[in-house]
Amino acid sequence: MTRNKLALSLAGLLFAPIAGTAFAQSTPATTGQDQSQNTKQLQTITVTGSALPRVDTETPSPVTVISAQQIARSGYTTISDVVRSISADNSGSIPNAFTNGFAAGSSGVALRGLTVNSTLVLIDGQRAASYAVSDDGQRSFVDLNTIPLAAVERIEVLKDGASSIYGSDAIAGVVNIILRPSFQGVEGTADVGNSQHGGGFTKKATFMAGTGDLDKDRYNAYFSVQYEKDNPIFARDRDFPYNTDNLSPIGGPNPEVPGNNIGSTVGSITNPATGLLQPLGNCTAGSKLVTNDSKNPGSYCSQNLANQYNLIQPQTEQGGIYGRFTVKINDTTKAYLSASYMQSKTWGINQPEQIQNSTPVNTNSITLPVGNPSNPFNQPAPINYAFGDIPRGTNYTNHNMRLVGGVQGTMGDWNYTTTATINHTSLDTNQFGYINYAALISAINNGTYNFANPSSNSAAVRASLAPGYAKTSTSDLDSLDFNANRELWDLPGGPMGLAVGAQVRHEAQDDPTLNPNFEFEGLGNATTKGSRDVAGTYAELDMPLLESLEADVSGRFDHYSDVGNNFSPKIGLKWKPLDWVAIRGTYSKGFRAPSFAENGSSSSQGFVTITPPTSFQDLHGGNAYSSSPYSISEYTLANHNIKPEKADSFTFGVVVQPTSWLNASVDYYNIRKSNVITAPDYGSALAAYWANGGTVPGVTITPDLVDPQHPGALARPAVLTGEYINANSLKTSGVDVDIQGHWDFGSVKYISELQGTQIFKWQMILPGGIVQNYVGTQGPYNLSSGAGTPRTKGSWSNTVMYGPVTVTGTLYYTSGYQEIAEDVGVGPGSCLFLNAAGTAFMPSNCRVGSFYDFDLTGSYDINQHVAITASLMNAFDRKAPFDPANYAATNYNPTYSQAGAVGRFWNVGVKVKF
Repeated sequence: MTRNKLALSLAGLLFAPIAGTAFAQSTPATTGQDQSQNTKQLQTITVTGSALPRVDTETPSPVTVISAQQIARSGYTTISDVVRSISADNSGSIPNAFTNGFAAGSSGVALRGLTVNSTLVLIDGQRAASYAVSDDGQRSFVDLNTIPLAAVERIEVLKDGASSIYGSDAIAGVVNIILRPSFQGVEGTADVGNSQHGGGFTKKATFMAGTGDLDKDRYNAYFSVQYEKDNPIFARDRDFPYNTDNLSPIGGPNPEVPGNNIGSTVGSITNPATGLLQPLGNCTAGSKLVTNDSKNPGSYCSQNLANQYNLIQPQTEQGGIYGRFTVKINDTTKAYLSASYMQSKTWGINQPEQIQNSTPVNTNSITLPVGNPSNPFNQPAPINYAFGDIPRGTNYTNHNMRLVGGVQGTMGDWNYTTTATINHTSLDTNQFGYINYAALISAINNGTYNFANPSSNSAAVRASLAPGYAKTSTSDLDSLDFNANRELWDLPGGPMGLAVGAQVRHEAQDDPTLNPNFEFEGLGNATTKGSRDVAGTYAELDMPLLESLEADVSGRFDHYSDVGNNFSPKIGLKWKPLDWVAIRGTYSKGFRAPSFAENGSSSSQGFVTITPPTSFQDLHGGNAYSSSPYSISEYTLANHNIKPEKADSFTFGVVVQPTSWLNASVDYYNIRKSNVITAPDYGSALAAYWANGGTVPGVTITPDLVDPQHPGALARPAVLTGEYINANSLKTSGVDVDIQGHWDFGSVKYISELQGTQIFKWQMILPGGIVQNYVGTQGPYNLSSGAGTPRTKGSWSNTVMYGPVTVTGTLYYTSGYQEIAEDVGVGPGSCLFLNAAGTAFMPSNCRVGSFYDFDLTGSYDINQHVAITASLMNAFDRKAPFDPANYAATNYNPTYSQAGAVGRFWNVGVKVKF
């Protein structure tokens, strides 16, 4: 088989960084017989998205390879940070900073913005068990925090549909984390780091040791251990606006004022007879006395809860052990067994629970009865209070245990691999400080809780109000895979390759209820339970029709015990009209089987923050009831008749390597997904309700309590209820650009890598032909952390190596977006976050700015065994753009600009290798 210069150079580009000879490909290209001989010496590799081993790593599908050396030069120390920095990762991904979400304590990747459930994450080409809790109570995904980075050899990111090989979920692409097949020697690292602005001190260490040479000793055994602990960063450690919910200094709402947002002020009550605010007791616990407020005559206690309790970064602790033993049975057969245990802990705290809540039981107008010791009035007294003496939060501990064994060998003309995987996860969730409704009413009626002097309450009284709740959620994946491949007959371009494979697996998830019997106030609910068996078989043909033309055809048939059968085909073509140019393209059909949350014994209740439209405010005279942002509940039930999602996608790209030191690719992608599983059209339901109190089919709206100042006017919606449905379709398209160059100037070597993604279109098509446009906006807002869909995302990395010194600077960029979201009824001409007057206050044009940050990393080799490492993340101390509508953090978007809230951060460490 012959391959031209482009194929060989790309193979060198892939393997050179791994082998530590980053510039081996700069040698002159060979042709004819010499080239053929060089080709035979190259190691074959199975590239993600194909079941066939190949020398030519440049397939018809676009694949990005991130080597261990590139990971080290990035300064990132977790799989989550590395994968989520990919430019193709967009809306629907899950950041570690989002501690109030359903899937808090985890991190997930969403290529093409199609949410975490449409990106398949593999480890060594094998599936992994999903996180035990579903994102938004709906979407299953693999938690990136439980993959051992210390043992990673490279990460391959396939930015194309791959259901024809892997089956369900591989619609937007595949992230394949490839661990070292063997290791010899001893290697260890130790690092510490801290934030310039306070908080976030981190310490981490890795250790790896291995022995045995497969060729000489016929075995290799190694293990790796890693540990990292990151301290929390509190909002109070950062400047305005990340440290407060009070945006009145820039014209926004102030939730510390009772008249602006009932249920937000600590320790104050409203006297219904006079309308004056009077504190029950002294303003303590960080609150302050405010008098003669223009909007609220009288006095009240004001407290900046966000400053005291909100987190920029939760405290996390991650660690685990991975080991692998490989034995060479004979010259053509080897077997291995690997085992890992990874643990990830997240400690999240929240603001104290408010006595006012709209769900599960509406307590916004709760009163202290006459005779209650805390009520100094001769009539029932509405109370506005937060339980500052009862800490509130949730702690998560995720355990991931994985055992994989396999045999690889040759039998006749066939090469075969068989692999067995057992993967079990267990997530312990411990929540504290949430108020039990029945206990609250009892305490109010019996006067057992002292609201005027909380310090006098006993531990027993506090425990009765907030008894806490703990649950353990689990997920399992057990699979058996078999793959075989061989060469068939020669074609003009070389031998035809055939691969066949089969897989059987068992999947299960058991996530108990988050809020049993809806007993805790202000807490959503979700429960998921389901299991199924899956059997699949696939085949792939690689046909070098000419030396310049290659065709790849594959297809997979799957049977699911709960949703039936599916067939997914794919065809790819690669044409090289010139020695240094390749034109490639693919067309594929993909699918995603419903998650257990969508078709099992499951339900979920989430909250989004909205501001009523001006038309509704006019009906209520623009008072606080109608103009303040508030949380609305969405309660969605599983549907046993739900069908799988289907997708059609194609890519078209060009790869060029005009010189030995430059490689570039441009790839267009277009994905259309149908049968999209979604909650009912809550956006249209809200629009109909705001208009005239109307409804839409499939959605039930439960109104809030009436406005006491305008009891005859339409009440606010409080709860929206419906089942998951196959109602929508979506379209997205865009382009990926990858440019890699390297130059050797003798004693100085220079590497430059540019990666970018531009989204042209991201549309959701609703029943009736209604089209919602998300690209360049904060929609879909009703998704995960409400991060939105920036149009452009990219990075540019530059590395200089001079003797023992290596320095890398990487610039990351994410474009801005309009603060609108059509999925919650907020489109052009309006804004997600408004001031009390119902207008956008800042940014004045209702647009969140772009964000970039620059990371600087370096290393110095003292000798061949010891190196000093250092990094300066967000070196220019760029601030995160102001985003008051994002509900995952305080006034910024942690999905794209977490580094801007953390600020400048330094790390120093040492690496030892023998």
